[in-house]
Amino acid sequence: MGLVNLKNIKRAKQDFGGREVAVAISPRPVDTGLATTVWQTIKSLLTGMGITMNYLRRPSTVVTQQYPENRETLQMFDRFRGQLKLVYEEDGGRLCNCCQICENSCPNGSIKIQWTKNPETKKKELERWIWRMDSCTFCNTCVQVCPTSSITFGNDFESAVYDRRLLVYTLNDMSGPDGKSLAKIEDPAEREKAMRKMDRYSGPVPLSGTSLPGNPSGKEG
Repeated sequence: MGLVNLKNIKRAKQDFGGREVAVAISPRPVDTGLATTVWQTIKSLLTGMGITMNYLRRPSTVVTQQYPENRETLQMFDRFRGQLKLVYEEDGGRLCNCCQICENSCPNGSIKIQWTKNPETKKKELERWIWRMDSCTFCNTCVQVCPTSSITFGNDFESAVYDRRLLVYTLNDMSGPDGKSLAKIEDPAEREKAMRKMDRYSGPVPLSGTSLPGNPSGKEG
């Protein structure tokens, strides 16, 4: 049997149980004959064998990665979406300003941003940037909508764990004001005081004793 030409598919409406439903009417495939079917089969087989023979003659063109043997030299491509990470300025200042656009845009609630308001500057200061890798679909929506380009997907792809609670963690290692606000603090001692070190599994994450849907807390084992 031959293939159906998509241009020949017609759209119509039919009655199903008293309700009009839009349907696609496709013509029956046209029999191309035994000889044509055999030729198409042989042609596709020769095409696949040709690719294999080309790899044998020119091993440098092989695109298959010999993992994990090449773990030390493996370079993922630029558009690969590995683990989500925060972006920092050259001086180490954080770009995230706690606008929460990424959190509100996430289609399945994989992002939770906790922040506090500075009583003097009245500006938001990041407390915890929590990512639920266990439920993230890597759709890249959070990266696209971020107005400060403060988050990106890195090339880290080894994320296998024995306990799925390890996949829910805090991205930021330091809490406090963003890079622009931090640069305005002239006194080094005050600048250091404004930043607080954060642990990867501190705060409201399963390993800290907080139960999440489908992910029990550390206290529950």
